Amino acid sequence: MTMLFGLLTAAAILGANPEAPVVPADALPPTTGTRPHSHTHSRNEIDENQPPLLLEVTYTAEAIANVSGGIKRRTKYLDNLDVVLEADMERLFGWSGAELHLYGLYNNGHSISSDVGDSFAVSNIEADGRHNLRLYEAWIAQKISPTLSVKAGLYDLNSEFDSLDAAGLFTGSAHGIGVDFSQSGTNGPSIFPNTSLAIRVEKSFLGGGKIRAAILDGVPADPARPGKTAVKLRSADGILTVAELETPVTNGKLLLGHWRYSAKFDNYSGTRSSGNAGFYLRGETGFTKFGDTRVDIFARVGTASGDHNMFDFFASAGVRFSGLITNEDEAGLAFAMAKTSKGYRLAQGAEQREAEIELTYRKQVHSNVTLQPTIQYILNPSADPLVEDALLIGVRSEFAFRF
Repeated sequence: MTMLFGLLTAAAILGANPEAPVVPADALPPTTGTRPHSHTHSRNEIDENQPPLLLEVTYTAEAIANVSGGIKRRTKYLDNLDVVLEADMERLFGWSGAELHLYGLYNNGHSISSDVGDSFAVSNIEADGRHNLRLYEAWIAQKISPTLSVKAGLYDLNSEFDSLDAAGLFTGSAHGIGVDFSQSGTNGPSIFPNTSLAIRVEKSFLGGGKIRAAILDGVPADPARPGKTAVKLRSADGILTVAELETPVTNGKLLLGHWRYSAKFDNYSGTRSSGNAGFYLRGETGFTKFGDTRVDIFARVGTASGDHNMFDFFASAGVRFSGLITNEDEAGLAFAMAKTSKGYRLAQGAEQREAEIELTYRKQVHSNVTLQPTIQYILNPSADPLVEDALLIGVRSEFAFRF
């Protein structure tokens, strides 16, 4: 509560500052198109410019090969099907300020990380062992006022928390939610591919500042039944709380977040204790432009409890070029690094860090189709001294339709 009160106070100060930066719409060329709704989806809820009932269907296909190092040289085919239905309940039924969101998900269950041996997950559509159609999100959003809203239901916290548009270009999972946060919990936090019940509150302020906070079930889905949609509320699972302050910066934004579990977890001293928590600071900005090309840079640092987690520090950074060759392409280079905790190194004989470099190019070849070749290099996969650095080459295709 002290942390939340502090963030609310800071947000109020931002909101009261009439000189808080307001980003002009034409300051930089727009980014390329609308990114399909996925696990790293940006906040694109239905609005008055769209029909009151919106159906999005996106199929993502990825052929990716581990061509050097890792555990095994192999090529895998991964896929992901998103089916999203959004309904403006006010225009449909007169329910003022309400929106319904239903999200179905399918993956073939294949894993490339099992061949690489990394802990980051080199593909953000990988759902190892989960190969059936399931309900991924189901929530109601209610506007209390023009600046205050509430969401409740089955919810992916990374759809709003710890999320940047520029980093969403990259296919590696480390550039979605930070590894320090994604590794936490008994079954991970409420993110792809497992989500849990949650209540989220968001308040916006004059000048573009926002504060959002959520309470979530501490163990999403059922660890014993991977790939199934399940809601089990058990007192031993505890809760996950997360709060995030968003403030605008020139042509971008800055995020400051804190997360904490109420349950006790095994620690590296062989006992159980509370205190599984962390902080993150993340930001992006439209750095410059030349001609029709926009250059965005982004960076993130985060911490996690070294008593309970494999990694206690994570950092990432990258650059994205929009409109580099044509008006419908993006290119980017990003780096991510996580430092293993002292307890994990002593217990596992691990290296001090794992890191990843990704070079990618995304081209819209049709109004409904994009192609994205990617090269990744993984240093110290899983910080295991017995696993060699790995080189991966992949091509991703996305087929997106709106009805």
